[in-house]
Amino acid sequence: MDAAIRSEPVIKARLATQLIFLVCGLGMSSWAPMVPLAKDRLTMNEADLGLLLLLLGAGAMLMMPVSGWLVNRLGSRIVMTGAALVMALALPLLVTLASPAAMAGTLFLFGSGIGTIDVAMNAHGVQVQNLYGRPIMSSLHGLFSLGGLLGSLGLGFLMKLGLNPVYAAVSIAGLMIVITLTQYNYLFPLKVEQQAIARFSATDEQPSAAGRRFGWLDGRVLFLGSMCFVVFLAEGAILDWSAVFLRDTKGVEPEFAGAGYSAFSVAMATMRLVGDGIVARLKGKAVVVGGSLLGAAGLGLAVGSPWVVGVLVGFVLLGLGAANIVPIFFSAAGRLPGISPTVSIPAITTLGYTGMLAGPALLGFIADHSSLSVAFGFLILLLVVVALSFSIKETSA
Repeated sequence: MDAAIRSEPVIKARLATQLIFLVCGLGMSSWAPMVPLAKDRLTMNEADLGLLLLLLGAGAMLMMPVSGWLVNRLGSRIVMTGAALVMALALPLLVTLASPAAMAGTLFLFGSGIGTIDVAMNAHGVQVQNLYGRPIMSSLHGLFSLGGLLGSLGLGFLMKLGLNPVYAAVSIAGLMIVITLTQYNYLFPLKVEQQAIARFSATDEQPSAAGRRFGWLDGRVLFLGSMCFVVFLAEGAILDWSAVFLRDTKGVEPEFAGAGYSAFSVAMATMRLVGDGIVARLKGKAVVVGGSLLGAAGLGLAVGSPWVVGVLVGFVLLGLGAANIVPIFFSAAGRLPGISPTVSIPAITTLGYTGMLAGPALLGFIADHSSLSVAFGFLILLLVVVALSFSIKETSA
């Protein structure tokens, strides 16, 4: 890569994009400590709360395809900023609203902001990476994971200190707004993004009108999307089922049942923060194949180990293995010849998040008819399929 391309504006754009990823993780994870408060405030049972929570995912899934259209016309900078502000303004409402209908509408809006910023920041990150000249997507996702840890712990910590939940939420929201607005000028405007797409997305074949309309149906997009589905499913499985698995299958005390997801999250965040150098040395294909097999082995250890420490080590291995796979998929989607990143990235994002949102329900169905260990075994098989498929598939990763 020409050293002149890695100019000061590109370096500043990289830092600004990292901070936008941090904002997204911070805002999304801050909702987690609010869920019990919302349940009590709205006097809901678990079934009603579950239906309410679906609206967050529905808002995100609805906006992901639309976000590509918005990015293509307005640019990632405007879309990211607008979505971040929507998330920040909705956050304090989620801890104050006492009407189920109002709460449902706000959760849908909050989820829409999450889905929109997720697509826009990944599209922007791909173009910054192209101009930067070496892999940066893993570190971007690492900042998202770090934001996730800070959000879930930070809001609870503020409330533990005695701060009113409303003021705690306002504090987090204010931080999100300050970060977003101060980084706006360092993000690429639409013109620069279009130039980067024209230069790097396809050297010989530019996106056609048909490619823009039917890019979702392209086999390469569907392949990357299906692989994303599996990896996001693994992440969603640990989020939704690891505590139940530790308590009911491994006999861990309820107050320690969350240790599995914590171990997984810390491992994933750490690996993503150092992942750019690993991807640069080993190349994307090796990282995907090796990471999928490591994740499968880790999950196998978690299922088979009779000791809690072994289970936690297995979750750590899964986090280490899966950490850098999705960033590589986003990078590959942004370089597909003949398909604009504003089409390919929303497509694989939507398919991936389908795995995170709907996949755990599939595992629950399997567990109900057999056991959670069998359900995790099915996930192990899918991770092996990812490794085998990517080892023989010709991609630009």
